Amino acid sequence: MEKTTCCVVGGGPAGMMLGLLLARAGIEVTVLEKHRDFLRDFRGDTVHPSTLRLLDELGLGERFARLPQRRLEEMRMVIGGTPVTLADFRRLPGRHKYIAMVPQWDFLDLLATAAAAEPSFTLRMCTTVTGLRSADGRVTGVTYVDADGSPGELSAALTVGCDGRDSVVRRAAGLRSDWFDVPMDVWWVRVPRQDAAGAGRGRVFALFGDGEAAVTVDRGDYYQASYLIRKGQDAQLRKNDIDWLRQRLGALFGWDHHATNAIRSWDDVKLLEVTVGRLRRWYTDGLLCIGDAAHTMSPVGGVGVNLAVQDAVAAARILADPLRRGTVGVRDLARVQRRRHWPMALTQKSQAGEHEMLLRPALDGTLDGDRLPVPMRLVRRVPALRTVIGYFGGIGVRPEHAPDFARADA
Repeated sequence: MEKTTCCVVGGGPAGMMLGLLLARAGIEVTVLEKHRDFLRDFRGDTVHPSTLRLLDELGLGERFARLPQRRLEEMRMVIGGTPVTLADFRRLPGRHKYIAMVPQWDFLDLLATAAAAEPSFTLRMCTTVTGLRSADGRVTGVTYVDADGSPGELSAALTVGCDGRDSVVRRAAGLRSDWFDVPMDVWWVRVPRQDAAGAGRGRVFALFGDGEAAVTVDRGDYYQASYLIRKGQDAQLRKNDIDWLRQRLGALFGWDHHATNAIRSWDDVKLLEVTVGRLRRWYTDGLLCIGDAAHTMSPVGGVGVNLAVQDAVAAARILADPLRRGTVGVRDLARVQRRRHWPMALTQKSQAGEHEMLLRPALDGTLDGDRLPVPMRLVRRVPALRTVIGYFGGIGVRPEHAPDFARADA
């Protein structure tokens, strides 16, 4: 029987950050990741100021700064033809007055490289968790299959589910979620830039109104576009010819047919089925869920990655001593949920407000740029509110700092 102290299921932002922090505490930790590498398209690529500060505290700030990235200093949108600057990050406290737009695989490679320097850390790729081990009502590890399809088992004092919105760990543990209504799903596509003017600035353009809603991120040599559709309409809309979508994106963003023809077929259009929910209880004896495994977030604001990282930091700080002593129990796991529940719930409430204020009316064709929602009118009239919104979105509620045992010089 293979053994470890902490088994982390999932090598995304929460899993890799937790693995790094626990390893720096001297705890034997094994991260199991089902994919061969981190190269996956259309994942959360926004690294917010609170996470940038955390990387500085971990001694990884300079290495992160060398990664290819764009910097977003403002969030702008057009609502029914009326421009609105929603958030301004340039007056935030601290060094990082921007959101860094970094491919998620580069961010995860950075964390994996740093963790690999710790002798108690193990990362196993191509290892798919299939279920949980248990004894006397307590989770005691996981079952898995490796790259060759061979089954195996890993015994652990604590198992942490960081395996995302479709969490195998959550399902196997029978943990119950509350789910909330959302008005949309999202199509993701890439469209190449046709000129170099203004490239590389990481700008975000959001358009709402006339029955449509879309967001595009300037990634330098291409645009990453999100086109919102009404919930559950994916199959019906895909019956249209792909030129139907090309024409809409071209009209929205001013792209010519040379750019939109890069969307060759519906195979190039990836669907995100948006869900927003949260576990009633994040844990059971021997097991904890964090990040999307505990609370699935809307893509609004791009905060999912950063909430997951904050969960990991809180979990590492709270659980390191009990794991060292071999005494980790449900009371310790409950402390993690108590610490992170309020920031998560407040963020979900904010996202729900934006769904109802902007996204649902935009998709219904009832959003009027001449009669903006009251919060949007206030933001236009009182510029200081843009910094407040920037603080809430960029730093958030109850940001976490690196535990003392994990800090390092750059």
